[in-house]
Amino acid sequence: MALTLKIDAEEMACVSQQTVDRWRDAEWTSAPDYIAVEVPVALEFNGISHAVMLATPSDLESFALGFALSEGIVTRPADFRSAEVEESERGVTVHCQISSQAFMNLKQRRRNLTGRTGCGLCGVESLDQVIRELPRVPPGGVISGLSLRAALDELNKRQPLGNLTGGMHAAAWSNSTGQLQIVCEDVGRHNALDKLIGRMTERNLSFQDGFLLITSRASVEMVQKAATLGISCLIAISAPTALAVETANNTGLTLIAFARGNSFVLYTHAGKIDTRPLWT
Repeated sequence: MALTLKIDAEEMACVSQQTVDRWRDAEWTSAPDYIAVEVPVALEFNGISHAVMLATPSDLESFALGFALSEGIVTRPADFRSAEVEESERGVTVHCQISSQAFMNLKQRRRNLTGRTGCGLCGVESLDQVIRELPRVPPGGVISGLSLRAALDELNKRQPLGNLTGGMHAAAWSNSTGQLQIVCEDVGRHNALDKLIGRMTERNLSFQDGFLLITSRASVEMVQKAATLGISCLIAISAPTALAVETANNTGLTLIAFARGNSFVLYTHAGKIDTRPLWT
């Protein structure tokens, strides 16, 4: 596979190249292959280790900001003061500074999220922390089927690392007309969404003017992160879980899944979708 996609220097650090042997049509061939890189990323807040994630080593300052916001560690961007990335042989540490009030609240929660990579809840200390209290999302605007299809078509073209390695998730923000504003990639679906939230916050983009696209399944934590930021519509390429549907319904979030090609499945709050012919 030739490296023909447009990959910048930071993105190339997220890819490992090696020669592999492929068995196809009853014969072996040797060719270069490109593999997604994942490294341990430790998030520290005011000097205290809070979480260790396996993540793609890019946009880590944005990742830390988005994680802090989506997990409720800070409730406003002003409480997130800074993030400094430190690399070592064992991985990466992001040293975050948050306000004293936010840090006090964090210590009271007593959460240890070490190793949360797949299920999204590994390390949560009690059942009360699984289903956290969420705000009701703002109404948001109406989304047309044409805008959704345009965003999906563009998303396929805006995943250079995913297209190269086949091992990345993406999270994207689209405006109401279906034009993608930001696309973030990571080996972890939660990480991709947190990077997106961080970059949107850094650019002062509104979480109410548009909709969220993810290339993964819609787990309950993806819905929780979206609702925490006031996102009114989440669209997933893959399936939802029952708890995600229940949570979306309770918070007023429109949840769409199996959004592929010219079809999708609407699970909650149909009033936000244009009921005229969706595909023309």
